[in-house]
Amino acid sequence: MPLRRSSACRVSAPAVAALRAMTVALSFVLMLAGCAPEPAARVPYKLVPAERIVKSGYTDPGQNRIAVDVRRERTDNVIVRFRDALVYVDGVQVTDLMNGEHVTFWLTPGQHRIAVSTQFDPVVEIPFPVDSRYTNFASVTFGKDDRIGLKRVPH
Repeated sequence: MPLRRSSACRVSAPAVAALRAMTVALSFVLMLAGCAPEPAARVPYKLVPAERIVKSGYTDPGQNRIAVDVRRERTDNVIVRFRDALVYVDGVQVTDLMNGEHVTFWLTPGQHRIAVSTQFDPVVEIPFPVDSRYTNFASVTFGKDDRIGLKRVPH
């Protein structure tokens, strides 16, 4: 017995054309999604130039000294990107950090204070115990309010 088409199953020509257009558009979107670029590779931090070290002795390796790395996280926030972050060790200004820079201090084991500030921000200071058993990294960031911050980080 032959199949009969009922009038309820008929699709109009404009509906078929719209369905074909959506299929083509969906195929194009899926094709572009497959070609999405990969995230950019992480760029290493730049070392602070020696001429911007304003207090000598803190960045020189020595016997019984432990490396403490302070890095300024990169940002594309134009409001804070070009501010220099003044860096202090035990109350003494040692250098400043620009966007994407880092400095390595060589400190004796024990309790120290690391602090940062800008021309617009008050000093933010954290206690920083230096011990060879731990990773000694600190991170300088700017918050959503564009204020400077400092925290110890695992690496």
